[in-house]
Amino acid sequence: MESSTGRWVSGENFFGREPELGILERRVLDGNHILLTGQRRMGKTSIVRELGQRLEAKGWIFLFADVEGAASAEDLIADLAQATHPVQPISSRLRTGMRHLFNETVEEVGALDFRVKIRAGLNPANWRRHGEQLLRDCAGQDQKVLLVIDELPIFLNRLLASEDGAKRADEFLSWLRAVFQGFESRSPILIVSGSIGLQPLVQRLGIPDRINYLDPFRLGPWNRDTCIACFNLLAENYQLMIEDGVAAAAYDALGLGIPHHVQSFFARLREFAIMNERDILTENDVGTVFRTMLLGPPGQNDLVHYESRLKDTLEYDNYNIAMEILAEAATQGSFSHSAKICLEGLYAHMISGVASHISDVLEVLVHDGYLESTDSGSSFPSRLLKEWWAARFRDHYTPLEERGNEHD
Repeated sequence: MESSTGRWVSGENFFGREPELGILERRVLDGNHILLTGQRRMGKTSIVRELGQRLEAKGWIFLFADVEGAASAEDLIADLAQATHPVQPISSRLRTGMRHLFNETVEEVGALDFRVKIRAGLNPANWRRHGEQLLRDCAGQDQKVLLVIDELPIFLNRLLASEDGAKRADEFLSWLRAVFQGFESRSPILIVSGSIGLQPLVQRLGIPDRINYLDPFRLGPWNRDTCIACFNLLAENYQLMIEDGVAAAAYDALGLGIPHHVQSFFARLREFAIMNERDILTENDVGTVFRTMLLGPPGQNDLVHYESRLKDTLEYDNYNIAMEILAEAATQGSFSHSAKICLEGLYAHMISGVASHISDVLEVLVHDGYLESTDSGSSFPSRLLKEWWAARFRDHYTPLEERGNEHD
């Protein structure tokens, strides 16, 4: 098993997800369209790609389209077209339908150039027709087809930022639902996934029925035993000597078994051993590496991405509310019910309907794995994220209840 901290994994490196993979495969084989959810770095891309490879071995066609960069429906259809490029029966039919764009055969055009040409022929008036034809060509194959559209929620958030964004998002989701419901029991089977929540987004727009044909499947964290087994396997593979309690101490330090964080912790410990010429790592080294490397400069790129995702997901006012909630939860242990009341009072004169905004933000933060609901309010399930947020605000943050009392 290889150490992997920045890419999806497959084959021998695919670890700890066999039960979830089995359930997901069964749902696909039963003909269900799926909404794959789970917080970022949980391994969603790895599990759908591993599923795709296993289905290909059974004779399926596997198509994977990452639409994070799409800004319009036309962009997204072009991304789907690029995904079909290696499948000649599908891409050739698409080329035939848009023959005026091509002076050569599909075989002579690379996947990226194929996308560029298709995109040049798409516009607001025809993307539905060409998109539906592409999907119908997938449905017409003798082989069954699995289509994964990754990061669809990010695309929709970008669409929402454009003129008439809510209307355009509704039109796209309605179109997508109508096309796939029209296939009845035939393929293609659709999996929609993303690192931010689609369900909170459609709830906010008041159109939850647009995704009611998708069967929700949430990918959760590894349990303690799986994290320890992964850590020990990596140590064995890289001949890294560790004391018996190191793997368990690493899990306890993280507080939550996010696969990427387990991999990152191992990679940082290995670097620590090399830099300090250590023959064996101890439980004390776990604490040192957690403070100085995971929470320090080497770990910042990954952790900062959690905040940037919120900026991509939330509007300006809601982003500010989210930062208030996360700072409170990190420094005070939880975002309590009384803190929520104080936050409503502080922002009441700045944001109309602030209570509804706070509820919407909490739904996003819980759905996307930043916080979890408890009897006392909302708190971080991940100690790594909590400590990172606390380190940013601890020295200059005034709790909401103190500010509420001053405001009174």
